[in-house]
Amino acid sequence: MAENKVEKKAAPKKAPAKKTTTAKAAIKKTAPAKVAVKKATPAKSAVKKAPPPKTKTKTEVKKTATAKAETKKGPAKKPTVSVTLVKSFNGRLPSHRATIAGLGLKRINHTVELQDTAEVRGMINKVSYLLRVEV
Repeated sequence: MAENKVEKKAAPKKAPAKKTTTAKAAIKKTAPAKVAVKKATPAKSAVKKAPPPKTKTKTEVKKTATAKAETKKGPAKKPTVSVTLVKSFNGRLPSHRATIAGLGLKRINHTVELQDTAEVRGMINKVSYLLRVEV
């Protein structure tokens, strides 16, 4: 019988991995050092003094006082909505849970007063089956 000799072939040698530098590292190496720059200060003789403030007459004072009184108003009361969570949000859709959290409700029978805006109304409509709403 003829003997089958198995010859082992040597695996081709791989070239050693080249060390590559990133663009940031290359920039850091080549970037010049920052130089501190002093700002020039003007000479004391060149500095001008501000003129003294004018004194207001009584009529000017009254005009400015009435103008301030007219523009100063209390915060406008916006309508509010009182929302109470009456059912549990466990086992509900994740988006509905997030809506409940967005309304600020934390547990059953927790009541929150919110401004009556279109955004809040949309959130209330989305999870209305879990809430009690009082206007």
